[in-house]
Amino acid sequence: MEPGSRNSLAGRRLVLGVTGSIAAYKAAELTRLLVKEGAEVQPVLTPSAERFIPALTLSTLARRDALTGLFPEVGSDPVAWTRHVELGLWADAILVAPATAQTIAKLAAGLCDDMLTAVVLSARCPVLVCPAMDHDMWRHPATRSNVATLESYGYIVMPPARGELASGLVGEGRLPEPAAIVRWVAEGIAGAAARAGRLDGAGALAGRKVLVTAGPTREAIDPVRFLSNGSTGTMGFEIAGAAARRGARVVLVAGPVGLATPAGVERIDVVTADDMDAAARAHGDADLVVAAAAVADYAPAQAEASKRHKAEDGSDLHLELRRTPDVLAGLGATRRPGQVLVGFALETDDGEASARGKMARKHLDFIALNYANETGAGFGVATNRVTLLGADGTREELPAMAKSDLAEVLLDRVAGGLVTQP
Repeated sequence: MEPGSRNSLAGRRLVLGVTGSIAAYKAAELTRLLVKEGAEVQPVLTPSAERFIPALTLSTLARRDALTGLFPEVGSDPVAWTRHVELGLWADAILVAPATAQTIAKLAAGLCDDMLTAVVLSARCPVLVCPAMDHDMWRHPATRSNVATLESYGYIVMPPARGELASGLVGEGRLPEPAAIVRWVAEGIAGAAARAGRLDGAGALAGRKVLVTAGPTREAIDPVRFLSNGSTGTMGFEIAGAAARRGARVVLVAGPVGLATPAGVERIDVVTADDMDAAARAHGDADLVVAAAAVADYAPAQAEASKRHKAEDGSDLHLELRRTPDVLAGLGATRRPGQVLVGFALETDDGEASARGKMARKHLDFIALNYANETGAGFGVATNRVTLLGADGTREELPAMAKSDLAEVLLDRVAGGLVTQP
C-alpha cells in the first residue's frame, strides 16, 4: 500500500485491542506493520492478554503507552477513568486482533468490564474483529451466533485462517498473518468510509428475504470426472454477507466451493444445475434475487455409473450433452410483482449486447456485466469491475474494486428498487 492510495493507513488513528489468545504474540508484528504503514496505533490489552505478551513490547513498537486497566491508579489524573470514552472518539477504527471467543461474547452482549470492551462500546468508528480460537470453539453455535450479532451491529469480522492450531488440531481458527490483517484493515476502513457516503437503498433490505446463488455447478461425466468452470463463489458470498449485515433474511444457494458461510446466512449446498434450480425455485418468493452463480449450460446426457477408461485404440471420446435448466430464467418467468431480479453476465466480447439480451429474455431488472479476459475481473481474483445495466436503459460503469466493496455498491443500486416497486 502506498501512502495516499485508496487503501493507505497513513495518518489513521487505530486502537489495537489484544485479548488472551496464544496468537497474541502476532500482535507485536501487527503493531510494527501498522506503524510502518503510517498509522498511529494505541494498544489496549485485556488482563488475559498480558499473560501472553508484555504491554511494554507493544508500547515500544507503537510509541504509545499500552493501556491495560479500566480504572486509573490512585493519585493519577482524576479524569483518566474516562479514557475509554476519549479513545472511542479519537479512533478512526478499532481492530481487535486476536479476538477470543470470550471477548467476542462480551462484545456481542455489550459487556464492558475491561478497558478494551469499554472502548469498543464507546466507539463511533468502524470496529474490525479478527477471531482466533480452536476449530470447535469457532464452529460452536454460540460463537456463530455471537459473530452474527457483531455483524448485525455493523462490525466487520475477518474469517479465521485454516491450518494447524495450538491444540494440535487442524482446522479453521488461526489468526491470519499480520500482513494479511493490515491489508484487510485498510480495505475495511476504505469500504466503511465509502459505505458511509452511500445512502441509496441502505435500509431497504431490513426484514426482506434475499436469495443469492453463488459458485459453479458440476455435471458428472462419470464418478471421477465432471464438467464445470472456474468460479470460486466469492462474489456471491460477499453479496450474501453484505445483505445479511443490512438486516435481510438471506438464503445462499452455493455450488461446490471452499468458502465459509457468511454470518447470519442460511446456506444450501448443491452440486448440479438441476440441484441449484430446485433449491432456487423453493425460495423463489424472495424479495430480491441476485444470481451470481456460474451455472453450467450443458451436462452429459448420460452420466456413466463407472469410470470411463481411455480407448485402447486411441480413439477420441465423444460426449452427448443436454441443456441444463436456466435457473434465473425460470425465476424470471414466474416472478411476482414487487420482486427485484439481478443477474450476472460474464462475457469475452460483444458483452453489452449479449447482456442486454439476457436481461430481456430472463425478465431481469438489472444485470452486472464483467469480462473474463479483463485483468482483475471474473473468476479467481479478489477484485472485480462491472458495468451495471438496468432494464430501464440505465448504464453505470463501476471502477475496479474489491469484491466485498462491489457487493455493497451493487446492493445500494439494486435494493433501492424494492422501495419503488409496486
